[in-house]
Amino acid sequence: MKYINTKGSLVCLCLLGMHFSFAQFVVDGQFRPRTEYRNGFGGLIPKASDPGFATATRVRLNTAYQTEKYAFYVSLQDVLVWGENRQLRPDDENNSFAIFEAWAQIQLGSGWSTKLGRQVLSYDDQRILGEVDWTQQARNHDAALIRYSKNDFMLDFALAFNQDYDNPSGFQSIGNTYNTMGFFSYKTMQMLYLKQKWESFAASLVLLNNGFQNFDENDSADGVSNLQTIGAHLTYKKGSFGLAANAFFQTGERQGELDVKGAYLLGLDLSYKASSTVGLGAGIEIISGNDGQTTGETAAFFPLYGTNHKFNGLMDYFYVGNHANSVGIFDIHASANFKLGEKSGLLAKMLNFKGEQDLPSGENALGTEVDLVFTQKFNGYALKLGYSHLFPADGMYELKGITESDAASTQNWAWAMLILKPKLFTTDK
Repeated sequence: MKYINTKGSLVCLCLLGMHFSFAQFVVDGQFRPRTEYRNGFGGLIPKASDPGFATATRVRLNTAYQTEKYAFYVSLQDVLVWGENRQLRPDDENNSFAIFEAWAQIQLGSGWSTKLGRQVLSYDDQRILGEVDWTQQARNHDAALIRYSKNDFMLDFALAFNQDYDNPSGFQSIGNTYNTMGFFSYKTMQMLYLKQKWESFAASLVLLNNGFQNFDENDSADGVSNLQTIGAHLTYKKGSFGLAANAFFQTGERQGELDVKGAYLLGLDLSYKASSTVGLGAGIEIISGNDGQTTGETAAFFPLYGTNHKFNGLMDYFYVGNHANSVGIFDIHASANFKLGEKSGLLAKMLNFKGEQDLPSGENALGTEVDLVFTQKFNGYALKLGYSHLFPADGMYELKGITESDAASTQNWAWAMLILKPKLFTTDK
């Protein structure tokens, strides 16, 4: 019979217990299928076209490990469109499996920390920088972030330098040309975010510079265009009354050395809690556009990396992978939130759109959209149902390049989404 060192075993157990007393390990997940009926989502559908109908599921597996000195987080994600792969296919046809987040956060002391790796940059109402969680793939950034936080003050400074090659041994021969294009994919990024809170008021400031790779007529690298976005977000909350305001400006160059001058976004939203079950809202947003008068120059603002689905209508007619250098938007909206029960609610919102500039015909009325979203929470999961209807004006047909006679008489969109976020394993601190 082997001799057991009881004293040594007790010491090991004590050390192990001390380790877990200062650390937490969590494994959780997300299962989020969404079915959509698209009959004019994102653009006017011709009457000769059939509506789209499909289901896509986001699946995530998240692991988090946290101690007093550092935190480590990995989020694995796949987006599965029902039926996209034939049966018995050995691989994923759309190659949608990805590491959504992978970062380490290190405490540096005295309120300072750093966060390195693939991460979400989301601030305030997500107008300029957001997770874009509505999309099944969502948005992330590969960046290094330094944070200072103390009491009611916060400072974030982020840096990124992006490459798109997979041969790290060939740095010198490959060079630094960044070939990834579209959706304002940047080669370099520098971001400074400052926020101060008071009792009823909060103010934040964003300074963002994005460098976009340019190419000459021979598709050779031709320098970098730098676009600066500067602005503030203000909130005020007192009793039943709330206010939120945005003021952002852009200058510099878009990709292709397109000069940006006088581009701006201004927004103001008011909220009022009329009762314990009814909340009301009203607001206005003006986004500058391109009048097309000057070649090589634009005054069009684009909200870049924000959660643009939240703004200017849920049917995504503006600034959601579209409307990048077009007429601006004048958006007036009103909303009501109804608490229907302990775990259910209904959002109703109406938006009226006009162009910030006239279209070539002189029209600027674009139409009206109505959005409805119903939420029902259950024990451990939630169900969301949505319906949106667009009533296009003459200017919308001109803007989207289709005549009224060729467009379908009904432009609408409906969806249903189930959300499950199971916590699979956890150890307490």
